Amino acid sequence: MRKILYLIIFFAAIQVKSQELNCLVIINSDQIQNVNSQLTENLQTAISEYINNRKWTNKEYKPQERINCAITLNLIEQTSSTEFKGSIEVLASRPVYNSTYQSPIFIYKDNDMSFSFNEFQNLIYNENSFESNLVSILTFYVYTILGIDADTFALNGGEVYHKKAEQVVNLAQQGGFSGWNRIDGNNTRYQLNENLLSQTFKDFRVIMYEYHLNGLDLMSDDKKEAKKNISEAVLKLKNIYNTRPNAFLLRVFMDTKSDEILDIFSDGPRINAVKLKETLLKIYPTYSDKWEEIKI
Repeated sequence: MRKILYLIIFFAAIQVKSQELNCLVIINSDQIQNVNSQLTENLQTAISEYINNRKWTNKEYKPQERINCAITLNLIEQTSSTEFKGSIEVLASRPVYNSTYQSPIFIYKDNDMSFSFNEFQNLIYNENSFESNLVSILTFYVYTILGIDADTFALNGGEVYHKKAEQVVNLAQQGGFSGWNRIDGNNTRYQLNENLLSQTFKDFRVIMYEYHLNGLDLMSDDKKEAKKNISEAVLKLKNIYNTRPNAFLLRVFMDTKSDEILDIFSDGPRINAVKLKETLLKIYPTYSDKWEEIKI
């Protein structure tokens, strides 16, 4: 994931024709023998044009406001000349005020992806009907990125986009593909969207807002106060943990932010981070080696 993050930072400097998103699209077909390279090249172009050239909102985005993201399709099986199975990795970042730093806001890997694509197929989204699983998946993650990004600038600012993603989920259920229904298990697109809109996990979006707008965006003015605000935001994860210790969104947050949290609290002016360290060790012990490096 770090490699992709570097690509995003590089890609942010490239002037491309786009609307709300600057999305780098990568197709990895190394696990498939004798794959049609022309087909995968056309797939990459079609996805890039679909995401970057489409107008997704009614807002006007200045070039510097466009969201930098990367989408990687890992193709692991080709079941016919036009049908594939694999995974999709999504990474999005947002700029930090008065700096060149891009903060990751969403890092996620979806291991349940199957789709069909014809070599000269145009990707078209219809808000009123299911067109293809590929289009639905891409559209879902675009609206999810837009929603999470907006949540970092205004409290619950991404509501309209999470609702758009919910519409995609509901329509995609008509296609019969997995990942779109409640019964499809944990860590699905359905669950991700349902959790983001659920009052049970409302603190997740509060945390995203306070962490970024009151924390990272304050770093250039008052680094110590910014770190205090970030710590207070992260401590609110306890509310989610106390409600559901294995909450899906806890994993999403930690996969996205664990490296950044370590960078913030292992360098620079110190604050009292005892509670922060104890909380992180409790709610996400998987990353205990990182949390132990936090300076208290």
